[in-house]
Amino acid sequence: MDRSDVLRQVMRETRTTQSELSRISGVHQPSISQFLSSRVDMSDSMLDRLLSCMGYRLEVIRKPVRRELRRSEERSWRLHRELSRHLDLLSFQEWRPVMLRNITRLRKQVTGQPHVRNLFRWEELVDDGDLSGLRHVLTGLDRDSIEMREVSPMRGLLPQEQRLDALGIAS
Repeated sequence: MDRSDVLRQVMRETRTTQSELSRISGVHQPSISQFLSSRVDMSDSMLDRLLSCMGYRLEVIRKPVRRELRRSEERSWRLHRELSRHLDLLSFQEWRPVMLRNITRLRKQVTGQPHVRNLFRWEELVDDGDLSGLRHVLTGLDRDSIEMREVSPMRGLLPQEQRLDALGIAS
């Protein structure tokens, strides 16, 4: 059930019209109409504000959901997660020249988007020393992070034994 459905249901249950909700909440009636039709996205805080005018509150239930990755994406994520485990200021200083060499090498091999753009993004992260940004890309399960790892400059940074451990392969 999306936010507009929740608002619509409570308005129906409380027999509250858009005009009445507008007067009580101070939110313009056309905005309420747009929320209800999903033409304008409404935040959780706005929904909670509108619900409170009708005697309700918003309760958001969050639960972890395991992300399903293809085999190659899973392997890449495991290797990069292991790199993230070892990433700190000292290791970054040691790894930086290798990452920059790998970016240069990859630029000669890679064509097309989003790969070319992602190489520039890797270079920005490395140049800026953005450890937080690097960790996000190394461990993220969003499509953007997955695509970034497809042109990863992290090759050659993990010893073979750690690579095999990260992949769950006995050495």
